[in-house]
Amino acid sequence: MSKKHHHSFALIPVSPTSLPQLRFNLSELSGSLGDFGTIIPLILAVALVSDVNARYVLLFFGIWFIITGLYYRLPIPLEPMKAVAVIVIAGAIGSTEIAAAGLILGVIFLVLGYGRFFGIIEKWVPQSVVRGIQLGLALLLFKASWDFVVKDPVFFFIGIAIIACFYLLVRFRSVPDLSAIVVIGVGLVAGIIIYGMPPLSFIPAPKLVIPTTMDFTNGFASLVLPQVVLTITNAILATSLLTKDLFAQDVPPKRFSTTIGLMNLTSVPFGGFPMCHGAGGLAGQYRYGARTGGANIYAGIIFIILALFFTSPQVLSIIAVGVLGSLLVFVGIEMGRHSIRTDSYLVTGVIALLALFFSMTLAFIIGMVLAFLEGEIRKRWAEGAKGI
Repeated sequence: MSKKHHHSFALIPVSPTSLPQLRFNLSELSGSLGDFGTIIPLILAVALVSDVNARYVLLFFGIWFIITGLYYRLPIPLEPMKAVAVIVIAGAIGSTEIAAAGLILGVIFLVLGYGRFFGIIEKWVPQSVVRGIQLGLALLLFKASWDFVVKDPVFFFIGIAIIACFYLLVRFRSVPDLSAIVVIGVGLVAGIIIYGMPPLSFIPAPKLVIPTTMDFTNGFASLVLPQVVLTITNAILATSLLTKDLFAQDVPPKRFSTTIGLMNLTSVPFGGFPMCHGAGGLAGQYRYGARTGGANIYAGIIFIILALFFTSPQVLSIIAVGVLGSLLVFVGIEMGRHSIRTDSYLVTGVIALLALFFSMTLAFIIGMVLAFLEGEIRKRWAEGAKGI
């Protein structure tokens, strides 16, 4: 896959000397909030329909945000595994089955992180397919933002106006982009005025979640299989590619796979939710100012404070949902902007549309077939031209 990249900058392999120094300024704080529009609605929805305790989900998100910030020293995000979250929300699946699926996924990605598995995967998955997954995710973010428009149009457009104003200020007055801080702040204040302050309470010690054999069987069939393809393409390959685009840093996909494996094996047995990295989250954090792992550490501290001291559903639902939707719009724009740097608009476009209207798994399979056929046609065309 790497042979197909033609960037104007030299890629810097990730090593302790090439990684940026951690920064803890207002831009990093703003960037740390850039993916909240994706994370918070998913955690809230899962907590409301299942017996998952959102406080433990927030706690392990916080811990692993800090660990990844220190390890990568780049704003590599964490997100709930989307396929798992969507299926749980749709089917009200219980915490033991979720834990079983998380353990299986943890083992899979820890194993994939060793050896040459991802070297083989990168070799056979064309760049146009990964870009298609990115563009499909951008379209899904736009679709998700529309739901927020319908639920809370006033604060959606307030959020859009704030972000647009900061865009102009950044461009013409060299003001740091603090739009995510202001947008979340406005949503939080509005929620407190409407609903009142959420109650304070201390988090109890987490209990070990022990899945049954049936949980592993059901979790594998209903949660693991749909998630694996999405994690490989979006959370690992697309995130690695976007890291090159944004930071000129070459973070090998196997490293992302390893941290995904470790974070799930250590958190889901104690009430955490299956989580991964994500190209959309990286685009979001970058869009709102994150440039180093300092943004991750800020995000981790925020999540840990929420987990330790607040009753979870109330504190998450207090933010006016319209402002979360406005954040998603601009994350989608950032993601879409990079996805058009493809070597096949046909393959990338078809995958994006299939992901939007059907599923990411179907889009990936058809995209791979289409990319193969297109490559064969181009090869034969070139051979025919040489013959002439």
